[in-house]
Amino acid sequence: MLWLGIDVGGTFTDLVLYDAEAGRLQALKVPSTPADQSEGMLTGIRRLGLDPARLTRLAHGTTVATNTALEGTGARIAALVTAGHGDVLVVGRGNRTVMYDIKAPPPPPVVPRDRLFEVRERMLASGEVLRPLDEAQLAALAERLRAEGANAIALCFLHSYANPAHEQRAAAILRAALPEAVVASSAEVLPEYREHERFSTTALNAAVAPRMRHYLGGLRRRLAELGATAELSIMTSGGGTLPAARIEALPVLSMLSGPAAGVIAARFVGTAIGYPSLITCDMGGTSTDVAVIRDGGFGMTQDGRIGPYPVKIRQIDINTIGAGGGSIAAVDAAGTLTVGPRSAGAMPGPACYGRCGVEPTVTDANLALGRLGGEQALGGEIRLDRAAAEAAVARLGARIDLGTQAMAEGILRMAVIGMTGAIKEVSVMRGLDPRDFALLAYGGAGPLHAAAIAEELGMRIVLVPPMPGNFSALGLLVADIRRDLVRTRLGTLGTLQVAEVREVLAALVAEAAAELAASGVPEAQREYEAVLDMRFTGQAFELAVPVALAPSSLDEIEAAFHQVYAARYGAAPAGMPEIVSYRIAAFGRTETPALPLLAPAGRSLAAAHNGTRLVGLDGATLETPVLMREKLPLDQPIPGPALVEEAGSCTVVPPGWTLRLLPQDVLVLERG
Repeated sequence: MLWLGIDVGGTFTDLVLYDAEAGRLQALKVPSTPADQSEGMLTGIRRLGLDPARLTRLAHGTTVATNTALEGTGARIAALVTAGHGDVLVVGRGNRTVMYDIKAPPPPPVVPRDRLFEVRERMLASGEVLRPLDEAQLAALAERLRAEGANAIALCFLHSYANPAHEQRAAAILRAALPEAVVASSAEVLPEYREHERFSTTALNAAVAPRMRHYLGGLRRRLAELGATAELSIMTSGGGTLPAARIEALPVLSMLSGPAAGVIAARFVGTAIGYPSLITCDMGGTSTDVAVIRDGGFGMTQDGRIGPYPVKIRQIDINTIGAGGGSIAAVDAAGTLTVGPRSAGAMPGPACYGRCGVEPTVTDANLALGRLGGEQALGGEIRLDRAAAEAAVARLGARIDLGTQAMAEGILRMAVIGMTGAIKEVSVMRGLDPRDFALLAYGGAGPLHAAAIAEELGMRIVLVPPMPGNFSALGLLVADIRRDLVRTRLGTLGTLQVAEVREVLAALVAEAAAELAASGVPEAQREYEAVLDMRFTGQAFELAVPVALAPSSLDEIEAAFHQVYAARYGAAPAGMPEIVSYRIAAFGRTETPALPLLAPAGRSLAAAHNGTRLVGLDGATLETPVLMREKLPLDQPIPGPALVEEAGSCTVVPPGWTLRLLPQDVLVLERG
């Protein structure tokens, strides 16, 4: 039995193959093919030399939906909204995009104003029909959209979360008139209150669905031509997988596919080696993603964004900044050094890639300082040109009278400051002390900067997992099937009955059970978790409160709310709580691979030693041992400075730090 996880990033496509019978993991990295992500995937499959017919599990993390939304290359969408409310998507929240610029233009709406069509209907927040749906007008609109060749339509009626009847009827009429078009109903995509966020999420879903349908359909066809029969599953932003056919209908669920897989893998590895509380740092080619895992659990949020647009899908709470190996360093008009968010991407890539890139990047700075070597070809194809990296860094340094080493160290220092700031946002700013956590660094560039980030935050332990450059692809193999469902039903605890709460939760569980059954999950492998979005009466925003699937009393719910509120804000004042939305997370538990234990035979410090290299560290140039990870001895402390090289990544161990390798193939760096 073979399991294959494939995570497509901006620069590289990562593959991890698990042989369940031999208990062996194999990793491969190939350059991404942005024009068609499946090309890089299929190239990787061929290079692995496997028989696709032997695959029994195939999971994929994709950025197709994200890139489509960010690039604005989705379908020419039309949106049907309640009459009199055509400006909900245009006005949004009225937030100022630039703090001190009163003339800053607002972001363009997801749907252009001339593609917003008002439909005569009106539902009240109670679910009562105020104005019936004008089916004659809707039929005329459907005919107009058919004549225009519309292939994506978003239905966004007021309060459809309380009563979806009008949206359901409208969807039926539109699908009959335009059978080839994607019709996304907000009651299906996100039956939750807050109209702007619901409309935006639904419109994004409709806009990216045609491209996602084309991509996944083509990928499944090409896999079948290779002989693969395993069902293709896609990683979702919530940390679980779903069948590709489900993602074709709800592609918005996959907006943060790759970063979510990394967090799942981090929890898996951290739990296996006795580090259940982690701060993750995933530094790839274009961005860095950070998250917090406390006692084996991670936070979830509904406040995600793709570019300027809100995406109110329940997703892992991940903070992303534009700092990656390909982030471009520049000097602005004031002589200030900046790093990112602009990236060299996969093409042309950093200057050292030899693909006509000329601007210095973080990767170029690492190579110029000797922290990276040019001996191994990245992705099996790209050989690093140190002379080109040094020339690019030197040109930038000349603009502000800095030498090559000082300029390179400045670039890395700015990148580290950006990443520590992102970590502080998910830890210090939420009352968490980073010193209580271990830093788990992965992504191709994460281990290069992990110790510097830890020093900046006062953290004493850094973990580098196996296959750090392919780590998110490993997460695809350990993720469960997951589907999150939500329903808004506003009510104060003073007026509700506990039976009403149980009834709503039971209805959501039944809906979730049907989805898991459709995904082929046996009943014995299904699990459910319940969360209530709650707040004090009069407040505008909610906290997620875990509760039992069948709460015994309202007092039990109130006590749980006070506990969560006090943990977030320090104390819970007196007042009447209210429930806003009900949530069910449904899991299809899957078999996970075990971390193979390393055999000590053939391992020693002498065997691992692969010469020395002059490396720029903290303003000095040090003769630094270069060690091969695959030959390191087990549980033997090795003092820094040292470089630990492996396929796809390199770990920097600065002076004052000690390195040791665990039998689970996890590097542990400890600050002395």
